[in-house]
Amino acid sequence: MAPKTKQRAVSKTHGYEFFGPPGAAAISFGLPVLIYAFAFACNDISGCPAPSLLHPKSLDLDVLKREVGWPHDGLRGLVSWRATGWTLAYYLFSAVLYRVLPGTETEGTKLANGGRLKYKFNAFSSTMFTLAICAAGTFAQGAEFPLWTFITDNYLQILTANIIIAYSLATFVYIRSFSVKPGNPQFRELAAGGVTGNMLYDWFIGRELNPRVTLPLIGEIDIKEFMEIRPGLTGWILLNCAFVAKQYRTFGFVTDSIIFIAVVQALYVLDGQFMEPAILTTIDIISDGFGLMLSFGDLVWVPFLYTQQTRYLSVHPQSLGPLGLAGVGALLAAGFAIFRLSNSQKNAFRTDPNDPAVAHLKYIETKAGTRLLVSGWWGIARHINYFGDWLQAWPYCLPTGLAGYTILTAGTSAEGAIRMLDGREVVPGEARGWGTIFTYFYIVYFAVLLIHRDRRDDEKCSRKYGEDWEKYKRIVRWRIVPYVY
Repeated sequence: MAPKTKQRAVSKTHGYEFFGPPGAAAISFGLPVLIYAFAFACNDISGCPAPSLLHPKSLDLDVLKREVGWPHDGLRGLVSWRATGWTLAYYLFSAVLYRVLPGTETEGTKLANGGRLKYKFNAFSSTMFTLAICAAGTFAQGAEFPLWTFITDNYLQILTANIIIAYSLATFVYIRSFSVKPGNPQFRELAAGGVTGNMLYDWFIGRELNPRVTLPLIGEIDIKEFMEIRPGLTGWILLNCAFVAKQYRTFGFVTDSIIFIAVVQALYVLDGQFMEPAILTTIDIISDGFGLMLSFGDLVWVPFLYTQQTRYLSVHPQSLGPLGLAGVGALLAAGFAIFRLSNSQKNAFRTDPNDPAVAHLKYIETKAGTRLLVSGWWGIARHINYFGDWLQAWPYCLPTGLAGYTILTAGTSAEGAIRMLDGREVVPGEARGWGTIFTYFYIVYFAVLLIHRDRRDDEKCSRKYGEDWEKYKRIVRWRIVPYVY
């Protein structure tokens, strides 16, 4: 049993992250604005970015509103009961699949209160079931399959619905966390970093470690694990598919670039869901509480930011050709190999250090009873898997090229224009290069995210291992990129 005094003591040593309450406020209320800005500024009406944004000195607000497709009824136009209802139905459908489809049950890592939570894993089969339905619908109705047209026609309203769900969920688990009592039989526990006493910060970072809820007819769901691995990740695939269908409806063809991105991102998601049990060893599950940081990240940031490339290509098609496909494919393969082989080696060593595949690896025996690898993949860099993960993110962005386009009216007959089926023409124009703000933002953001995760892990391990961690860092010098960082 973990008394309150112990929990408070832990939280004091944990300290603030993200620059404390000011940073939490900036992220909580700034990121939704950024997501909306991306949705409007890079659009299928006038261009990417909208032409007026390229001439800020002469910018006219009324003209800009027309160029970006601002709703006629203002902010109310961002919300739709119909889109919200279908979005909630999607979450319910995901929960039903979680309950009815077979899955494996595994115990999580040992909690501070001594308990272990049980998890059911069937995210992979749930997504495959969903995609099978979509494949059947697409086979029958092609690019006009109602799911694909509904997503692209109601993109802004679906985005708003997910933002509302993310904020509501964060608020629900925050309020409910005050019912956590030491020694409870459900093994409910507060997160070390989420009990600072600052309401805004704790709401953002997550006050309860593993909040769970029991739904009628569905049963108990671990909110954090469910949201982390299911609706947002599967939604990432569905959004990409919708944009592939939109490109076909708009131009009458589909390019190799958008197919490549949609396929490799789907494989990335499916690989993570297939390896779902590995999530139990991540910092998100072990250390982080569930607050707005994770709810917004899982339900909004991942599916809507990570699909910017296919959204862009649905309006400005690009062809890679055999050599281009080979180049981005080789980079993807290298990144995936580093990511998967390093993680597999770590998991194999944790499961059975005497396994012949990992028995030869060198390690440090810590006073905490944990072994830290100092050879193999993990002797190259402390987070060599992050390096692989970042490398395989580049092929998501590179197919968009030197991004940027302007949409011209039908009959312009501009040189080198790509004509839509409705006669409008798409040209790079003066927007050329400026579109990279939207299509390459993911690479910059992902690098910052991985560096931040590395720093957080370094602080956590320093508290846990003390001198042994300093010894480990002297042996494995590089954080993520060998010989660079």
